[in-house]
Amino acid sequence: MTSAPDEVPLAAEFPAATREQWRKLVEGVLKGAAFDKRLVARTYDGLAIQPLYDRKADAQPVAGRAPGTPWSIVQRVDHPEPAAANAEALCDLENGATGLSLVFAGAVGAYGYGLPATDDAVTRAFAGVHLDAGIGIDMDLGPDSDDIAPWLAALLKGRGTAPAATAIRFGFDPIGAAAARGGSRLPWNDLVPGFNAAISGLAEKGFAGPFACADGRVIHNAGGSEAQELAYVLAVAVAYLRALETGGRALDAARRMIYFRLSADADEFLTMAKFRALRKLWARVEEACGLKPVPPLVAAETAWRMMTRRDPYVNMLRATIAVVAAGLGGADAITVLPFTLALGLPDRFARRIARNTQLILLEESNLARVADPSAGSGGIEQLTGQLCSAAWSQFQEIERAGGAWAALDQGIIQKKVAAVRDEHRAAVARRKDALTGTSDFPDLAEVPVSVLDVAALAPPSIATACKVEPLPRIRLAEPFEQLRDAADRMLARTGARPKIFLANLGKPSDFSARATFAKNFFEAGGIEAVSNDGFAGRDEMIAALKTSGAELACLCSSDEVYALEATTAARALRGAGASVWLAGRPGALEAALTQAGVSGFVFAGCDALAALRTAYGLIAS
Repeated sequence: MTSAPDEVPLAAEFPAATREQWRKLVEGVLKGAAFDKRLVARTYDGLAIQPLYDRKADAQPVAGRAPGTPWSIVQRVDHPEPAAANAEALCDLENGATGLSLVFAGAVGAYGYGLPATDDAVTRAFAGVHLDAGIGIDMDLGPDSDDIAPWLAALLKGRGTAPAATAIRFGFDPIGAAAARGGSRLPWNDLVPGFNAAISGLAEKGFAGPFACADGRVIHNAGGSEAQELAYVLAVAVAYLRALETGGRALDAARRMIYFRLSADADEFLTMAKFRALRKLWARVEEACGLKPVPPLVAAETAWRMMTRRDPYVNMLRATIAVVAAGLGGADAITVLPFTLALGLPDRFARRIARNTQLILLEESNLARVADPSAGSGGIEQLTGQLCSAAWSQFQEIERAGGAWAALDQGIIQKKVAAVRDEHRAAVARRKDALTGTSDFPDLAEVPVSVLDVAALAPPSIATACKVEPLPRIRLAEPFEQLRDAADRMLARTGARPKIFLANLGKPSDFSARATFAKNFFEAGGIEAVSNDGFAGRDEMIAALKTSGAELACLCSSDEVYALEATTAARALRGAGASVWLAGRPGALEAALTQAGVSGFVFAGCDALAALRTAYGLIAS
């Protein structure tokens, strides 16, 4: 590579390193361990992520958001009281938001809250909002929202606002609604005429759209994988494309009436690759239709399933990573879920943080200045390609089943998502997938955050004559939160949380690492760890145990000290009435330790949820 005259080549005096040289050095560190097992990670789609990639110099940027154009900063409008919702919307628009997402009760994105589906609610929510001022509006419709679009059209007519001057995404998604709610009033074929009529009516009034949304949140919220989310939205978009064509629309016009929503989570590179892959996949569909690809509008929302109720401030960090990933992945509009949403309706502070997260990344970090900045990155390009292949294969399977609706009706999509959801839950239980502040590094003394004093809404009831198995909405932190809630109830009832006494053996250099591990481990379940600096003898240790009031004890030290002292210490603790645990793998000592009274062993990779539930059972007994 020839350097420009004003460039200083780095390490030019050294010969170029080769992959073979690197691999030889790695093999020396692995000391015979399998390379693939130790250094190659796997996604939930089974895609391999290598530790090192070469640059892909011939890669072209993925066509998406116009180069140098910022994405739209979208704020949720979900307060059940329309006047309050309007006040929040105006505050957001006055302070940097460039778009609004109107969330109606029972919508896919209504996480306990939403506007009522009434003419009055629409009118009041938009009071003072200049819909012809370039503000992007995204409608997240509920089960009884059929009349929202006509009401909105009537509102604009009353104001004298030309529909063509607005930027409204109407969010029609009958397939996604059925998947989330477990059915619909009518089967898909009977819904198509009404679907077409609603879109045609709006288009005839002059609205530019897009109108129909292929929403991947229903898959991501249910615990699905990236390829599953992509395959689903592709199948739904194709179903809507066919429906619009059946209604007399030319394919070129029909495709412009469809847009996408995807979830963005804290797996940064995988999220970037997912957004890039969607554009490539849709371009392939367009080419199969004989059309020249045109970048579709792709909206993003930070993922619900990664939100936590415990130490919710960490949600800000997860959301920031998700926004970076979606923005660099080419999203046209991004909505950040406020960091307190899992606890209740967010107040203005939480909404401000959600808004400012994006403003800082756009205005200070300038993330939108470069189009598709990961183009040419070997790792991202490879991951994008792998996702395209995996998603296309699953999309073809859905098509062979008869399309998105038929695959839902047959339970094909639900079954595959459930399998990945179980894998996610197992990884969280083993703390392989860490939820900082919840499963890892918990803070039992955390200060509660404030939310608005507004009761969560029950999902609106709707007749579902055509039933399908619903895709559930989960948060991965819920099992750990249930244990923390149990500890809080004990604190309220007795004045103390459940406790575990850390029986530290030997010197601090012997026990510190495992004592720290044990503290984090048990406090993730709300069991307070009572620590110390070690003991001069067994009598001192037992006296400290009795003073602590703990019913549980955990031996903490090095393997060398365990070999000398663990069985004796376990018998002493058991004799004092404690249920005894040991931090670390027992190895050859397991039989002796179990015989000495050790109830269980906690170590990296063990089923933490199972161990914590067992501990609660011992306390109860």
